[in-house]
Amino acid sequence: MASRPDRVPAPQRTARRSLGTARRRTQAERTEETRTRILKAASELIRRRGYARFRTADVAAEAGLSRGAQLHHFPTKDSLVVATLEYVFEQAQIQSRRRAAAVNRPRDLIEAVIEDAREFFFSEHFMVAIDIVLSTSTDQAVRKQILDISRKARRPVETAWTEALAASGVPASLAADIVALTLSVVRGMALRTLWDNDPKWFDELFAVWRRMIKIFLEHQHPKARTR
Repeated sequence: MASRPDRVPAPQRTARRSLGTARRRTQAERTEETRTRILKAASELIRRRGYARFRTADVAAEAGLSRGAQLHHFPTKDSLVVATLEYVFEQAQIQSRRRAAAVNRPRDLIEAVIEDAREFFFSEHFMVAIDIVLSTSTDQAVRKQILDISRKARRPVETAWTEALAASGVPASLAADIVALTLSVVRGMALRTLWDNDPKWFDELFAVWRRMIKIFLEHQHPKARTR
């Protein structure tokens, strides 16, 4: 029987069909991908250089995009900075809520709250947000946007940790107070690093705070299982 040279082996035919039917990304997906690349690039530049040395002209090169593409999505420095901080805060919120949901008992819940808060409040991005908010050259409307972004991102985190504490036996109203106070302590120590950064001392203070809360709960609510 004569051979059929035009016959393509089955695996090759399957591969060709797969390539031919690959789903094309929608315009919305391409737009979102470009925005994310820009925001990740801006975030990385702020992390490496700090806000004082941040130049929007460098973001496009960092993202591997044209300057025109960047300006299409973020025509001003303010719009880019606000969007970058919103992106960073959203990512931090996602991680915090995952930690709160995945915490295993009998793990030390107060320590988990402190660790999570330290990762956020001691981050360079939080300091950048503070720098922008306190900057006298920043437009009031931009300051309001940043504060709104911060509140929107952190409230779900407080709720997630409050629910985790409540699930361990701490009364809900008291759990909310403990979380709020703990976050305030960590935030305050983070701001102290602006003039006095002593990580070892901070570790000792946070250990004292953990013990204070445990002693309080043992006396007030013996059934609470924070560790």
